Amino acid sequence: MLGGIFFNSDFMIKYYVGILISLLFLNHSIAKDINIQENIDLSFKCELEKKIIKNSEYNYQVFLAKELDKKNLDKFEIKSQQPETLYINGLSSFLSKSFKLSVKVVNIDVVLFKAIDNNSSYSESGIINRKTGELIHEISKNIKSENSEKYITFYSCSEREKV
Repeated sequence: MLGGIFFNSDFMIKYYVGILISLLFLNHSIAKDINIQENIDLSFKCELEKKIIKNSEYNYQVFLAKELDKKNLDKFEIKSQQPETLYINGLSSFLSKSFKLSVKVVNIDVVLFKAIDNNSSYSESGIINRKTGELIHEISKNIKSENSEKYITFYSCSEREKV
């Protein structure tokens, strides 16, 4: 019975979301929003697995990839250079254009990033486990409003050869 808990998709979703949220809040609480430990230049191909939607229509409802119109990521790129440079390309146009990511963490295990718009009403964040290729991308809209929205997308990524 106990072994079945660890393979339950709802449990795993809560587990990954909990890790993402705790990492984001932990970084803010210790005022260490920039921690680039490695220079990397990686390219990934990512397959969409599922998406969790929380808005006026859905309350944290899970949709599998086959139920969504959204596509896989053919070219997701991460570039970092010590001590504080991090570029994210191919995940969204907002992150690709965000030169000032508010959270930038790169180490041997994970890459964690977050960007917030000037009005603090829209944010995007993500975390990728470099060893397993698991990517979680979160979009928050209307943050200051009672009608806030969250879109949490899960991908399985594999590293692409640089051409």
